[in-house]
Amino acid sequence: MAPMVSIFAHERSTTHERSTTHDVTNQPPPLVPYDASEDTALLEGLRREGAGWAEEGIRRLGLRAGSAQAQEWAELANRHEPELWTHDRYGNRVDEVEFHPSWHHLMRVAVGEGLAGAPWADGRPGAHVARTAGGLVWGQTDAGHGCPTSMTYAAIPALRRQPELAKVYEPLLTGREYDPELRVPSEKRGLLAGMGMTEKQGGSDVRTNTTAATPTAEPGVYTLRGHKWFTSAPMCDLFLVLAQAPDGLSCFLVPRVLPDGSRNTFRIQRLKDKLGNRSNASSEPEFDGTVAWLVGPEGQGVKTIIEMVNCTRLDCVMMSATLMRRTLVEAGHHVRHRSAFGARLVDQPLMRNVLADLALESEAATTLSLRLAGAADRAVRGDTDEAAFRRIATAVGKYWVTKRGPAFTAEALECLGGNGYVEESGMPRHYREAPLLSIWEGSGNVNALDVLRALRRESGSAQALFAELALARGADARLDAAVTRLKDQVAQTSEAGARRLVELMALTLQASLLVRHAPPAVADAFCATRLGGDWGHAFGTLPDTADLDTVLARALPDGA
Repeated sequence: MAPMVSIFAHERSTTHERSTTHDVTNQPPPLVPYDASEDTALLEGLRREGAGWAEEGIRRLGLRAGSAQAQEWAELANRHEPELWTHDRYGNRVDEVEFHPSWHHLMRVAVGEGLAGAPWADGRPGAHVARTAGGLVWGQTDAGHGCPTSMTYAAIPALRRQPELAKVYEPLLTGREYDPELRVPSEKRGLLAGMGMTEKQGGSDVRTNTTAATPTAEPGVYTLRGHKWFTSAPMCDLFLVLAQAPDGLSCFLVPRVLPDGSRNTFRIQRLKDKLGNRSNASSEPEFDGTVAWLVGPEGQGVKTIIEMVNCTRLDCVMMSATLMRRTLVEAGHHVRHRSAFGARLVDQPLMRNVLADLALESEAATTLSLRLAGAADRAVRGDTDEAAFRRIATAVGKYWVTKRGPAFTAEALECLGGNGYVEESGMPRHYREAPLLSIWEGSGNVNALDVLRALRRESGSAQALFAELALARGADARLDAAVTRLKDQVAQTSEAGARRLVELMALTLQASLLVRHAPPAVADAFCATRLGGDWGHAFGTLPDTADLDTVLARALPDGA
């Protein structure tokens, strides 16, 4: 018996030793749950731009966004992507897109919290700012479902160009009930709006659209024939589309279900297989005798959708800032709990430099987002100076902040090392999302050229921008010098130099906001690097004079 006892003892010892190889050490605990509203720059901007009354709701939404439940919804909605069903089992055309239940949970919260059309029905000053702040926190779940809420928000000012249509549909577009069933729009509890502007031969050059609009005997009613190239969120109830009417490119409202309950012709040919934004469906619909109602005068389609474009560009800035903040939080959490070479990563000087540099970029993006939202809110209420500022500054912000997003998310991912490169971390999803926001609603060139157009055709836009910059005059010599350079460039820039001009506009605008509203350590580091040239070509190259501790304590307040 003795040998047997010896063998068993040896096996128990070996099993114990083997199990120790699976002990997990030096790995961070889960970030979730966390508070997505714990962002000093966001809360300060919310109050400063006139929506302090919404702070309690934003804090509540931030806790919900960072909850295990909401983060699981986001993960599942992206893992189980939308599926297109063109026909039923009998061969009837149905053109339905099926979503995972998690998508509907995310949408229900977003609509219920007023992140779709609700600000247009809210009489309180700051309503549009509150919506942007809500997007900055709730967007830290999933970016894809922000597409239909953004389009619904942006559709309303365009729809108002046709008051009789707005009277019927605006109350449902501005409501807070999410109703995904496909029924007659006027019989639903709430509506979502999509958009179909681009076509395969033109993209952003919508004036080359070939979809034809033929008038019917009924005034204001047309039939459409054509093929759209990118129409996101095809499960929406109503769509604003551009088509060529007898008097030129015009805007139309297309319902998926007609007032008599019959299906409108909206044949979804396929869903796009996209780099990111995979929880959201983007489609190619075909129109063939599709009933549509004219919105705005014939031949003025681009003019009709201009206000819509301003709204969606603001959301692109906001969504980029949201991705920056989310990935910065992820990076900060990781380096607090991970050690290398005998010290926590967060205590190592070079890592602190990287994090602080990212924190500066994130705060500048968030602050600009809320300033643009404030301008939008005041412009809607009749402030002509703010309307002029919004016109140029939104295009400037759209160009620059969305350009910074991919580089930012890549650097934040690198803070996690190999852990950030695996899908389980969520960072690859954020990284794939970042480039979309530079492409959506006009690529970099389109926005840069739009800024030139505003400078040359709308003198009030340049005046409004420089009036904004003048509010920080004398506070920082590097900012003053940059504004002087900017004035020279405005007078001299050719089309080929548009990107350089808009970049300088964006940096001076962000710097002026930080000089006025952020702590001196934040403003000084931003001006020294982005305007003063004391910077490298990658994040993590702040000068030795930068106050990293103050910057990090503000951006990551729970211990960085």
